[in-house]
Amino acid sequence: MKFLFELLSKHSVSGDESEIARFIFDYVSKRASSWKVRPIVYFGEEFHDCLLLKFGEPKTAVFAHLDTVGFMTRYQNQLITVGGPEVVEGTKLVGKDSKGDISCTILGDDEACFHDFPRGIDRGTRLSFEQNIRLDEEYIQAAYLDNRLGIYNALLLCETLENGWVVFSTYEEHGGGSMPFLLNFIQNEAPIKQALISDITWVTEGVEHHKGVVISIRDKFIPRKSFIDKLIKIAERSTVAFQLEVEAYGGSDGREVQFSPHLIDWCFVGAAEENVHTPDEKVSLFDLECMIRMYRFLMENL
Repeated sequence: MKFLFELLSKHSVSGDESEIARFIFDYVSKRASSWKVRPIVYFGEEFHDCLLLKFGEPKTAVFAHLDTVGFMTRYQNQLITVGGPEVVEGTKLVGKDSKGDISCTILGDDEACFHDFPRGIDRGTRLSFEQNIRLDEEYIQAAYLDNRLGIYNALLLCETLENGWVVFSTYEEHGGGSMPFLLNFIQNEAPIKQALISDITWVTEGVEHHKGVVISIRDKFIPRKSFIDKLIKIAERSTVAFQLEVEAYGGSDGREVQFSPHLIDWCFVGAAEENVHTPDEKVSLFDLECMIRMYRFLMENL
């Protein structure tokens, strides 16, 4: 869990993913020689803050987004949301501007949101939820499990992956934007026909803690049924616990796969959490373990 705690400590509000992208690049550079297959790494200014790892001869790509929801400072102590964070008065925020570190509290609500920092904060400064990681025998609870757990899963997958892409995208929480470039690059470099979205979904009346990883039949967007049916049949052979999700709302990088000019099947596969987009996101450790095991099985058998 030490590495996961490090991931959870990094700030990466949408549009400001450079710190965590560099952290992951350094991690890959140190660890890749011990993995089953050493990937080709694509990273640098021409990829902005995205990172792509190509293993062997890919048929499938795994996408995990690097960014989180958060807040941006405006004028006269005003805050504007980035993505869809829950705005609750009294919530602690942290960040940094040209004058130093910032720790403040949210005042107001969705209609009018402010901070109480005693000095003016540079315009456009991104603020994140103050991190407070809680771990017991059943759950992990913290800010930004969405999508730090998706990143964690993707990096653990790298240890045994022989063939496939593992791709870390940006901007997902605030409208997307990097995926069209990433998909075009992949299809030009080593084309794929299918994709898995390593992300975190919601606990609902039909999706519960401790029931296994969630395979999403649909959220707001609808993947191709024949691919979902194929994936579920493979999952049934895995002996890994899973549950099926059918929702009318929500989205992920899968949306941009579906809207792209490329015919790529996709499916969202991830653990479910409570308290979405708050400092208190909560995920079952059993479900996280099932997510990790399921990805390894799917990538070997798809």
